[in-house]
Amino acid sequence: MSLAPRAVLVHRTTEYQELLARHGTHGQAAFFLAARGRSADEVRERHERSARALAEVAAAVPLRWRRAQVERADLDRFLFGPEDVVVVVGQDGLVANAAKYLTGQAVVGIDVEPGRNPGVLVRHRPADAHRLLPSATGVRTAVDSLTMAEAVTDDGQRLLALNEVYVGAPGHQTARYTLQAPSGPAERQASSGVLVGTGTGATGWLRSLWHQRSSAVPLPAPTAPRLAWSVREAWPSPASGTGRVEGLLGAGDALRLTVESDRLVAFGDGMESDALELTWGQSVRVGIAETALRLVG
Repeated sequence: MSLAPRAVLVHRTTEYQELLARHGTHGQAAFFLAARGRSADEVRERHERSARALAEVAAAVPLRWRRAQVERADLDRFLFGPEDVVVVVGQDGLVANAAKYLTGQAVVGIDVEPGRNPGVLVRHRPADAHRLLPSATGVRTAVDSLTMAEAVTDDGQRLLALNEVYVGAPGHQTARYTLQAPSGPAERQASSGVLVGTGTGATGWLRSLWHQRSSAVPLPAPTAPRLAWSVREAWPSPASGTGRVEGLLGAGDALRLTVESDRLVAFGDGMESDALELTWGQSVRVGIAETALRLVG
């Protein structure tokens, strides 16, 4: 007998909950915010709106389904199953945070604050969950297959990212490495790190670098099988160059970095707590992942 689907509700601790954990009571949190010109009422109202949205989505889960909830900080310890329907209740970035731990499960993005979020990944309202969840396991469900990036080290470590993979120093130090693009010669570089992004990531961090550089490299669309890469603040010196600072990666292509610093890290979608550790002489290869995010449209 096959298992009934499981709805996994992904959410994030609200700012109000973090304030209460830090200050103990609403009154103390209100005093702290008032001293900085902010109102605790506005923060609490946003918390209550998020709580109502989560409760409404939980109530929409079909009765025969199994269910679970996972907070953002616990994603790297949560085991997703192949029969799961992942319901992200929060912001666009929370979908990206969850995506790196999935292997093809359908994802429904629920926007808890319409108008505050761009809604690129959280495309639906809490009231839509009654309609979306029962059909999310069907083959006729409209699903966008969003390209993801993958980083693999020479010792077999691996991570996925929906928006971008960052390779660089864990602090603000200079990252030193040799960069090998799919074509052309390798180049030794000293920079603030390298960003390899998807079409989904082209709406965020990658786009800011693209604008800053006034780049002529076309950014990929979310479903396009391409990645764009950009070197941040490459430094010219007798030992480091700036000739290979941006480009595109297609199917089968990879950007390879060989570490020439004591320690670099590679992490995806801002999840620095779940990073790959790289030491002198190690290499990491970044390219298009075989796994794609299946986002319910």
